[in-house]
Amino acid sequence: MMASTATHIPFHKPFCASTCQRHLGAALQSGKWAGNGPYAQKCRTRLSELFHGASVFLTPSCTAALEMAACVLEIKPGDEVIVPSFTFVSSASGFALFGARPIFVDVDARSLNLDPERLEAAITPRTRAIVPVHYAGVACDMDSIMEIAARHRLEVVEDNAHGLFGTLRGRSLGSFGSLSTLSFHETKNVSCGEGGALILNRPDLVERAEIAQEKGTNRSRFLMGLIDKYTWVAPGSSYLLSDLNAALLWANLEEMDRVQAHRLALWNRYQEGLADWCRANGVDQPHIPAGAEHPAHLYYLLLPDLESRQQLMLHLRSQNVQAAYHYQPLHLSPMGLAYGGAEADCPVSVQAANRLIRLPLYADLKFEEQDRILDMIQSWSQA
Repeated sequence: MMASTATHIPFHKPFCASTCQRHLGAALQSGKWAGNGPYAQKCRTRLSELFHGASVFLTPSCTAALEMAACVLEIKPGDEVIVPSFTFVSSASGFALFGARPIFVDVDARSLNLDPERLEAAITPRTRAIVPVHYAGVACDMDSIMEIAARHRLEVVEDNAHGLFGTLRGRSLGSFGSLSTLSFHETKNVSCGEGGALILNRPDLVERAEIAQEKGTNRSRFLMGLIDKYTWVAPGSSYLLSDLNAALLWANLEEMDRVQAHRLALWNRYQEGLADWCRANGVDQPHIPAGAEHPAHLYYLLLPDLESRQQLMLHLRSQNVQAAYHYQPLHLSPMGLAYGGAEADCPVSVQAANRLIRLPLYADLKFEEQDRILDMIQSWSQA
């Protein structure tokens, strides 16, 4: 196959706001580079507004936020935590690090979110928490999940790495469970390179979170002048985001409205432009449930099988367009099997891993570039 001379379209480019250098320069000159600095406070205030006044703790990553959630909930060896098999490793590893056993549950075939109909069967007397993941920023069935959790007195930790700006019936994703987490990795809608946040919707957990974030010390109370010295009082780690990263995060948060408008336009052009082609070729498009508004975090297609998915990826690559697949089922990973994942029944997760292809979607993607991608897909047919 002859190599294409067309301009390369990457799968992703991190967004850099026009004010990034100015804010980063100001943070450098301030001399306050560590966590909980001036820029961190600005970001925390803005994010708290998005989450209806919840307490916000900026962390070095979403993985760190999930670990911090496990610490705040005092997860211990012998506990079980229910997670979807089709998710990023951190949804499980953040709790396994504290000794919990992840229990893998399959996802719904339409949404690729945790299937509530399979949830209750996975609950045992050792279950402590449920970790729904809003895949692609599309809301899980939170009514069903929260009802089941309440009936069994379980905590809900929303892994909202994809879902910042997503809503369900006007309520922000990440505001349903006791805790939720965000990601500001360079692949996310709003980024600072590496970063995350823990959102607390329960005020009674705030002090535990302050201790967990400050290496297990009561330093936060010391800084507030409530005690005259601080010391080690509980388990914890260094879960603080540098103020240099927070300066980048703030710059990108300032431009979020413009960025989101463009991402949503790109997402809708994929959804509408490929609708007829998908129907004709047995390809499934993303499903958005009633009452849900998504943040256009990613756009994917579900091809009929692994072979057709691989062929389409090769076709796009031959024309200098980079596409990607996504998660491999956690219950079949080496660590998943070590936790008993072979016992899990997750056929939809396996199918999604084999069928799913993600198309380029980022803030700087131009409509004419997207038109080229649409033309390539619409002109392709499986050999």
